[in-house]
Amino acid sequence: MAKAFTPKVITANALSEGDVVYLDANDVWVRDLAQAELLTDEAVADVRLLEASAQAEIVVGVYLADMKAGPNGPEPVHFREEFRRRGPSNYFHGKQANI
Repeated sequence: MAKAFTPKVITANALSEGDVVYLDANDVWVRDLAQAELLTDEAVADVRLLEASAQAEIVVGVYLADMKAGPNGPEPVHFREEFRRRGPSNYFHGKQANI
Protein backbone atom coordinates (compact mmCIF):
# COMPACT_ATOMS: atom_id res chain seq x y z
CA MET A 1 0.00 0.00 0.00
CA ALA A 2 1.35 3.41 -0.96
CA LYS A 3 2.17 5.92 1.74
CA ALA A 4 -0.24 8.86 1.98
CA PHE A 5 1.01 12.10 0.44
CA THR A 6 2.37 14.56 2.99
CA PRO A 7 1.67 18.27 2.32
CA LYS A 8 4.68 20.08 0.90
CA VAL A 9 6.07 23.45 -0.13
CA ILE A 10 8.55 24.17 -2.88
CA THR A 11 11.80 25.55 -1.53
CA ALA A 12 15.18 26.49 -2.96
CA ASN A 13 18.00 28.97 -2.50
CA ALA A 14 17.98 32.36 -4.22
CA LEU A 15 20.77 32.35 -6.79
CA SER A 16 21.91 35.93 -6.10
CA GLU A 17 21.96 35.95 -2.27
CA GLY A 18 21.77 32.29 -1.26
CA ASP A 19 18.75 32.95 0.97
CA VAL A 20 16.21 30.20 1.50
CA VAL A 21 13.12 30.95 -0.58
CA TYR A 22 9.68 29.41 -1.01
CA LEU A 23 7.29 29.46 -3.96
CA ASP A 24 3.94 31.10 -3.30
CA ALA A 25 0.65 30.46 -5.10
CA ASN A 26 1.37 33.32 -7.55
CA ASP A 27 4.71 31.84 -8.70
CA VAL A 28 6.70 34.41 -6.70
CA TRP A 29 9.72 33.37 -4.64
CA VAL A 30 9.23 34.62 -1.07
CA ARG A 31 11.53 34.49 1.96
CA ASP A 32 8.76 34.00 4.54
CA LEU A 33 7.58 30.39 4.91
CA ALA A 34 4.15 31.60 6.05
CA GLN A 35 3.59 32.98 2.51
CA ALA A 36 4.49 29.72 0.75
CA GLU A 37 1.89 27.70 -1.11
CA LEU A 38 1.04 24.51 0.80
CA LEU A 39 0.61 21.74 -1.76
CA THR A 40 -1.77 18.98 -0.70
CA ASP A 41 -2.14 17.13 -4.02
CA GLU A 42 0.78 15.00 -5.20
CA ALA A 43 0.14 15.51 -8.92
CA VAL A 44 -0.09 19.29 -8.50
CA ALA A 45 3.09 19.27 -6.39
CA ASP A 46 4.97 17.36 -9.10
CA VAL A 47 3.90 19.81 -11.82
CA ARG A 48 4.70 22.85 -9.64
CA LEU A 49 8.13 21.36 -8.89
CA LEU A 50 8.90 20.97 -12.60
CA GLU A 51 7.86 24.57 -13.27
CA ALA A 52 9.93 25.87 -10.35
CA SER A 53 12.98 23.83 -11.38
CA ALA A 54 12.95 25.57 -14.75
CA GLN A 55 13.76 28.91 -13.06
CA ALA A 56 17.51 28.27 -12.94
CA GLU A 57 18.27 31.97 -13.47
CA ILE A 58 16.55 32.77 -10.13
CA VAL A 59 17.00 29.75 -7.81
CA VAL A 60 19.14 26.66 -7.23
CA GLY A 61 18.48 23.41 -5.40
CA VAL A 62 14.72 23.34 -5.87
CA TYR A 63 12.89 20.59 -3.98
CA LEU A 64 9.65 19.65 -2.20
CA ALA A 65 9.81 19.94 1.59
CA ASP A 66 7.39 18.17 3.92
CA MET A 67 5.20 20.58 5.88
CA LYS A 68 2.00 20.70 7.88
CA ALA A 69 -0.73 23.32 7.95
CA GLY A 70 -0.33 25.71 10.86
CA PRO A 71 -2.30 28.68 12.17
CA ASN A 72 0.00 31.11 10.31
CA GLY A 73 0.71 29.05 7.21
CA PRO A 74 2.94 26.06 6.49
CA GLU A 75 5.12 24.73 9.32
CA PRO A 76 8.09 22.36 9.01
CA VAL A 77 7.71 18.78 10.15
CA HIS A 78 11.47 18.09 10.09
CA PHE A 79 14.30 19.83 11.93
CA ARG A 80 16.18 20.45 8.67
CA GLU A 81 13.51 22.76 7.32
CA GLU A 82 13.17 24.60 10.63
CA PHE A 83 16.93 25.10 10.62
CA ARG A 84 16.99 26.31 6.98
CA ARG A 85 14.19 28.78 7.69
CA ARG A 86 16.31 30.51 10.34
CA GLY A 87 19.39 30.98 8.20
CA PRO A 88 23.11 30.40 8.82
CA SER A 89 24.10 29.39 12.34
CA ASN A 90 27.64 30.72 12.57
CA TYR A 91 26.64 34.15 13.98
CA PHE A 92 23.56 36.34 14.24
CA HIS A 93 22.82 38.12 10.98
CA GLY A 94 19.94 38.45 8.58
CA LYS A 95 16.83 36.66 9.84
CA GLN A 96 18.59 35.48 13.01
CA ALA A 97 19.24 39.03 14.21
CA ASN A 98 15.48 39.40 14.79
CA ILE A 99 15.05 36.27 16.89
